[in-house]
Amino acid sequence: MNQPRTATGDLHGDPVHRELMAGLQSRQKTINPKYFYDEAGSCLFAQITALPEYYPTRTETAILKSHAQDIARQVGKQRVVIEPGAGNCEKVRHLIPALQPRCYVPVDISTDFLADAAAALNEIFPELQIEPVAADFSRVISLPEAVDCRSAVIFYPGSTIGNFEPADAVKFLQRMRGLAGAGGSILVGVDLHKDNAILTAAYNDRAGITAAFNRNVLLHLNRLLGADFRPELFRHHAFYNEERRRIEMHLVSEIEQIVNCGSTRLHFAAGESIHTENSYKYTLQDFSALVATAGLKLEQSWSDPNKLFSVNLLSVARDGG
Repeated sequence: MNQPRTATGDLHGDPVHRELMAGLQSRQKTINPKYFYDEAGSCLFAQITALPEYYPTRTETAILKSHAQDIARQVGKQRVVIEPGAGNCEKVRHLIPALQPRCYVPVDISTDFLADAAAALNEIFPELQIEPVAADFSRVISLPEAVDCRSAVIFYPGSTIGNFEPADAVKFLQRMRGLAGAGGSILVGVDLHKDNAILTAAYNDRAGITAAFNRNVLLHLNRLLGADFRPELFRHHAFYNEERRRIEMHLVSEIEQIVNCGSTRLHFAAGESIHTENSYKYTLQDFSALVATAGLKLEQSWSDPNKLFSVNLLSVARDGG
């Protein structure tokens, strides 16, 4: 579990420190996008989802609302629903009345944000058993012992699967297959390949919220690494890489500068970037092939009329294979 904390030295034995410094000392400096989500980052992302340019959230929400009953028929009721990266638990609200889960397990890296979101959800569904787990879902998740999670439903909305490199997406789906158990299901949101202009606008909103979200990761790193990043000296840059079918987000250094991370000094040339996120876009055919590589089967897809987004049901073989 990764929690915001103040670091005053080089925590070389700390896996968070090792992971972050390995990325920042690479030829192309990188930060894993999971570090966007401290409490401030989670709040900023919630604002992003309401922006007019950012179509994924409202489109996926409309799909879930329109097809909730059909999804419930396919998945089955009274199952344990596990949501890695649950955030504000907003989307699962549209499925709970139809799925009638016997337990809901939201998993998120931001401890305080998760606790508030779980409490808010419990007010809406007071009879629902909710077991929040504060954890980094990119690693092994330890689920509550009191919850029988065999044949679970993994709910993974928001096209977060696109943040993984394709090979890592396969590994993630394999872990989720194991978490769901034999006979379990995975319900995953996928952002579809589309016109460049729509994609570019979604990550470059006029209000500058996405830019603030991108820069906020540097404040999070200041706490985690005892660093002295100055976010105002970095420019948000997001564009669609047509060849690789992915949005790339970067933070570009406006000047030549030195950033101290404990006793480690990082040099930035003017114009040098930190690569903070990828967001791959898939055709349904390509996603089906990816899923098959992970040992899963794409059973059904639901989409919007404009084919911007899809919600996909994946099945886990009874023998777990």
